Amino acid sequence: MDTTTALIHLATALAIGLLLGVEREHDNAEDSIRPAGSRTFPLIALAGAVSAALSPMAMGVALGAVAALVIAWYLRTAEPGATTEIAAVIAFLLGALAWQRPELAVPAGVVVAVLLAAKRPLHRFARKVVSDQDVRDAMVLFVVAFVVLPLLPNRPLGPYGVLNPARVWWLVVAVTVIGWAGYVAARAFGERWGLLVAGFAGGFVSGSATTAVMGRKYRAVGAEVFPGAVAVNLATLVQIVAVTTIASPPVALRLLPAVGAGAAVLAIEVAWLVWRTRPGPAEEELDAGRPMSLRAAVALAAILVLFLVATRAAADWLGGGGVVAAGALGGLADAHAAAIAAASLAPQSIPLHIAVLAVGAALATNTVVKLIVAAVTGGPRFALRLGAWLAPVVAVVALGMAW
Repeated sequence: MDTTTALIHLATALAIGLLLGVEREHDNAEDSIRPAGSRTFPLIALAGAVSAALSPMAMGVALGAVAALVIAWYLRTAEPGATTEIAAVIAFLLGALAWQRPELAVPAGVVVAVLLAAKRPLHRFARKVVSDQDVRDAMVLFVVAFVVLPLLPNRPLGPYGVLNPARVWWLVVAVTVIGWAGYVAARAFGERWGLLVAGFAGGFVSGSATTAVMGRKYRAVGAEVFPGAVAVNLATLVQIVAVTTIASPPVALRLLPAVGAGAAVLAIEVAWLVWRTRPGPAEEELDAGRPMSLRAAVALAAILVLFLVATRAAADWLGGGGVVAAGALGGLADAHAAAIAAASLAPQSIPLHIAVLAVGAALATNTVVKLIVAAVTGGPRFALRLGAWLAPVVAVVALGMAW
């Protein structure tokens, strides 16, 4: 390694240490005892780079010295956390990495700095936004996904060869995680926006079930529920794009203009309704079901398998019209599963434009189901008003898909 390159690598290590040190000193500004800050961290990172340059043995000795120093800090401060101490060890290792692979050390250092700076948001998220049940559901699903997925055969099986167990399960896990992420992200703002956030978050779990909840709430509070009831459909469109991107990016690309235009209209409508009605905080949690659970994942897998076979059979027997009809029938039960089934078959088994039309048919029939549910739970007046707000969206999406 020439001198110029070596100096650049050492400077990279120094910069990473300085970034972490400034963040730690800022975070610990009010502490009377500060074990390390904007001077110590750069020196630790530089020590990592120099020891890596000397020899593996020198790096091992230096790492042991840093570890001993960190232990001494921890015993001296007697603080309940050890974030600064662990960050010091990471700074040393990042400095060593900067000597060998600075292109990896820099982004890793930035990620560590962001993680350290996000202390309060992360604590709030873990303690207030995510419930114990959410954590248990996530752990169960992650264990099942990462244990079961490698064991599943990754080849076409079953009728028409459309059932790839590994791909089906991967799609189920991805859809469930998307729903959970949207649900939790929206719920993080629930204390302020109440019914609006409840509607948007519930839309990632079950649009029909959330519409039913909104209908029952309408009988109690009136027009305050409309921003949330309309926002349910915004979540549906967002999730449609996400799941079709996973199933078939070309289909998602074809859908994006139409669905994006529909989502824009919905966002404008929600903003107008919020301005006019200003929904207050929900008096109680509006439960439309849990977005992440093993039972829901298995049910989604069964529905997806059924839709995949039915859509492929419709394409074989009836051609493109059969695929669109299958999408429409599937939308009566689950628009997202029907969309995944159609998208997964394109472009190998069905043309892209047929898959797009099938997704549109699933969205249309799912909207009809929501309006029927709204009429049953909230009454004809609630359903008619909700339908009036959704009519422009349906028109925009239909025109975008036909164009």
